Amino acid sequence: MKNHPIGIFDSGVGGTSIWKEINELLPKENTIYLADSKNAPYGSKSEEQIVQLSIKNTELLLEKGCKLIVVACNTATTNAIDYLRKNYKVPFIGIEPAIKPAALHSRSKTVGVLATKGTLSSSLFNNTSENHANGIKIVEQVGAGLVPLIEAGKVYSPETRVLLEKYLKPMLDVGMDHLVLGCSHYPYLIPVLKELLPEHVKIIDSGEAVARQTKVVLKQNLLRNSSHKVGEHQFHSNSDISTLKSFLKDLGVRMEISYLDF
Repeated sequence: MKNHPIGIFDSGVGGTSIWKEINELLPKENTIYLADSKNAPYGSKSEEQIVQLSIKNTELLLEKGCKLIVVACNTATTNAIDYLRKNYKVPFIGIEPAIKPAALHSRSKTVGVLATKGTLSSSLFNNTSENHANGIKIVEQVGAGLVPLIEAGKVYSPETRVLLEKYLKPMLDVGMDHLVLGCSHYPYLIPVLKELLPEHVKIIDSGEAVARQTKVVLKQNLLRNSSHKVGEHQFHSNSDISTLKSFLKDLGVRMEISYLDF
């Protein structure tokens, strides 16, 4: 099993931000990535729909021999990871908004969270907020419309900028000094966010933490790849692969990007 791939899935291209962190930390690991763009965004779906989509993605990755699965989607993690862990034997790594570090370092005691409706309304998100945000004001903002724009390759478009300005204003008005990105698509918005935010506002995403946790779990389960070769990577999308290609260009790794109906 050691040389089997790590499986990663997301509701589209956003989880490639997580994949990049994992590949940087674990360059010898092989990976298989599923971009379920046909069903994006997950954030507007019911919990039952999200669980069913997560089951579908998990079972495809297991068919392909994956030794560990990273749920590189905040909405799928917060709504489905408990079910996945109870019903499948491989280890699962989830991703959830990094409220804890933001709360620890906030001087203004006000933290903004930009996430999907599905993440913000989940019990896991609410539990995380209650456990780590003692004495901290958490300002939640649903990023409606951002995932479809990113999926369409419109990160730097006027429409994206207008939406971000609209979503950031109420958080800035109450003095946030940390912005937590609660969707794996959103790190691709960081260049635009930096233009729109005051310098003192720190942007936090979960990518590095997920990569570190993946390394820990692989070691604990004796699953670290023993090969001396650099890893090989497969990326599959069930929609137009041009956006996926654009997010993965110029990385200098051995990869195959293809359409797959799943």
